[in-house]
Formats: sequence, structure tokens, C-alpha cells
Amino acid sequence: MFEIGIFCVIALAIGYWVALWLMGRHDDVLHGDFVQVEPRPEAVPTKRSDAIPTKLSASETSSANTLQSLLTSIKQDLKDAAQI
Repeated sequence: MFEIGIFCVIALAIGYWVALWLMGRHDDVLHGDFVQVEPRPEAVPTKRSDAIPTKLSASETSSANTLQSLLTSIKQDLKDAAQI
């Protein structure tokens, strides 16, 4: 029984080693040291114009109307599903 326990611990260590190797943590596997990850610089928010264009072409208008009707039907379907 003791031998089975030792074998399980060794198998677990080998499995951990293989998992690290497959994930690309070769330095951890080879040297046993965990790589220190440098903190990434925070993203600077960019200015975005959320204004809706004032003039839409005919194709854009039909696309917008189609999307609006699709959104309305999805909302209605969700409302019906919530009542069930």
C-alpha cells in the first residue's frame, strides 16, 4: 500500500511537469523557478465619438430598420420565455 502511495505521488509530479511543459512554462520545468511576470502597463482610454451620424444612406437606413425589428423580436421572445 505504501508503494502505491509513493507511485501516485511520483505520477502526480510527472503529470504536473508535463502540464507545465505543454503550457510553455519551460523555465519552470527546467529550473524549478517560477518566472516573474512583469506587470503590463495599463491601457489608456482613447477618445471615441459615440455620436450617431446625422445622414444615413438608403441601404444604411434599411439595415438599421432591419436590426431594430430584429432586436424588438428578440426582446419579445425573451419576455415570453421569462413568463413560462
